[in-house]
Amino acid sequence: MGKLAVYKYLSFLMLVATFAVAVFTFFGLFGGNVPPAGNTARAMLVYVLPLLIIADALLLVYWLIRRRWHWAAIPALTLLCCIPYIGTLFQYHAVDDTADSKKGLKIATYNVALFNRETTGFIALDILAQMKKQKVDVLCMQEYTNVSGNKTNSESYSTYFPYMAKGKDDMVIYSRYPVTAQKTITFENTNNSAMWADINADGHLVRVVNVHLETTGFSRTMHQAAKLRANGTDIESNRLLRAIYDKYTWGMMVRAGQAITVSNELRKDQIDGQSLVVCGDFNDVPYSFVYNTLLGDLVDGFKECGRGRMFTYRGGKSVRIDYIFHDKSLKGLTYYKTDLSYSDHYPVFMKVEF
Repeated sequence: MGKLAVYKYLSFLMLVATFAVAVFTFFGLFGGNVPPAGNTARAMLVYVLPLLIIADALLLVYWLIRRRWHWAAIPALTLLCCIPYIGTLFQYHAVDDTADSKKGLKIATYNVALFNRETTGFIALDILAQMKKQKVDVLCMQEYTNVSGNKTNSESYSTYFPYMAKGKDDMVIYSRYPVTAQKTITFENTNNSAMWADINADGHLVRVVNVHLETTGFSRTMHQAAKLRANGTDIESNRLLRAIYDKYTWGMMVRAGQAITVSNELRKDQIDGQSLVVCGDFNDVPYSFVYNTLLGDLVDGFKECGRGRMFTYRGGKSVRIDYIFHDKSLKGLTYYKTDLSYSDHYPVFMKVEF
């Protein structure tokens, strides 16, 4: 009798866990539909969605092994609802070998991290060489600096990109096609910003929006904690966790406001028939409020024509925080990243046709 009671008790706990994980997963899937302010717990579930999906998969295997088909249906249905989210991280589109021969516009976004503060100009020139190799037509950079070696980067880049739109501080858009108009979008109380440039690509008018939103501050908090510990300062684990949580929630709310500002500016003064591309370092994950706000009725290029697993941050967190979106007047041909190691981000590339 004792073994049977324990067996039933464990089964009950697994059933409770199955319901709980399913509920948290659904809250995570819809956590980006509401602003983080006042909904921080729900918004935070978006960040742990991959872990929740793994838990759902393990619970599905458990109930299948137990042959409890009715209970297995709970994680199975939950996983089916997660397919659109999984598509923002994994895609299996076939490689289009004809993409390079098709007419279109090749766009790249890259947070260059001030070219790693390298002073000889080598990194900036090597990145330029990579852009030439990838046949990029429009390059959006965040954390850009024009100071590099004996020659400014704008001078070096003008040999391949004759047109340039400069935003606030560290934002720039380089183009092989004429820039007909531009605008800087500023955010309050931060160095981050956004900008757009109208580009005439052989008669096709395109508004390219370059975005750099507030960082989470996670890495900075961990660095400060490590520095204090190295100096002999004792930091309690709960204090560190609280500091990390505060940084995340503060960053979420700031980015949410910035995303709304950019979204409101996207189509202001837009010319009829003009296409729209939104790209940059959003510092936020898919399905977050920031992602949903900037995506709107646009197309996520990776979901359209990406391939394999997509993550764009090179640090300890393998997350996707750099994006290229476009409106439905454009069609995606290719979407990928390359393994340049000059920054804590990977550059992202997309080719579209009109």
